[in-house]
Amino acid sequence: MPLDPKVEQFLQEVRDSGAPAYEDMTPAQSRREDLTALAIAIPSRKPETVAAVEHRFIPGPTADLPIRIYRPEGVEDTAGLQPGLIFIHGSGWVVSNIETNDSFSRALANRTGTVVIAINYQKAPEHKFPIPMDDCYASTQWVFEYASQLGLDVNRIGILGDSAGGNLAAAVCLRLRDENGPKLAYQVLVYPAVQYGWHTPSAVANAEGYLLQQASMKYYWHHYMRSEADAKNPYCSPLGAADHSALPPTFIYTAQYDPLCDDGCHYAQKLQACGVPVKHKMYEGVIHGFIKMLGVFDQADEFLDEVSEDLSAIIG
Repeated sequence: MPLDPKVEQFLQEVRDSGAPAYEDMTPAQSRREDLTALAIAIPSRKPETVAAVEHRFIPGPTADLPIRIYRPEGVEDTAGLQPGLIFIHGSGWVVSNIETNDSFSRALANRTGTVVIAINYQKAPEHKFPIPMDDCYASTQWVFEYASQLGLDVNRIGILGDSAGGNLAAAVCLRLRDENGPKLAYQVLVYPAVQYGWHTPSAVANAEGYLLQQASMKYYWHHYMRSEADAKNPYCSPLGAADHSALPPTFIYTAQYDPLCDDGCHYAQKLQACGVPVKHKMYEGVIHGFIKMLGVFDQADEFLDEVSEDLSAIIG
């Protein structure tokens, strides 16, 4: 399928803006760009109202970590224990944070009817692997430990990550299995970066011109890893794990014009071969990052509707 006309128009506007690619900036510059220029360039709709937003700090392995807890509209406090969704944002382990993902977190909570716990892990290159993964793993354990205080049903807690966040979510699930940790009800991986490298057919076919570029992935991976030896660690490259069995039911969503499209497809195949219940859906005509572009791309709302429907069979 060709590019969606709205996606094509958006990409042309990005090109016309003259905004530099992230891989041409320092991490500090790319973070400023994420907070300013690109935020202005993407006219997403007004953030949704939720029932409550709570800002907290929780203890991490090496630092206290900020989190935000979003409670969906229309769910009464007296309704009993609620389903929870741990959200790990993407942007290459280097940029972005829970503030720049606020609009998406609100929409995710309302659409799925879950209490969303957004995690702000420490960023590379100041904090390389395994620190961001350790932060997300510890945060997941914290959510389960304090589930009753948070009003959460421990049997209905899942995890969602997009891009680099998908890498971290997949790694958390592997590590929870390996260390006999709490049982997540499901994992949702959106265009996850689950393998080190940039030579898959989708990485070659979509190497330039589709927002996330092949050069971007080199930039992000080299900031995240201490050395290429980390690529052999399954908590860094989850696709390379020796065993993918006994993982929670998995939903994988990818984008057609995305260097990471094949990563998600290959991960779905690996899990299916090991007997894990998997749904894989590729959204046609769209690019990496489309789920955050609410009010810009129709497929962003389609994704929220679909993931809500998919999760309803698990969380009720």
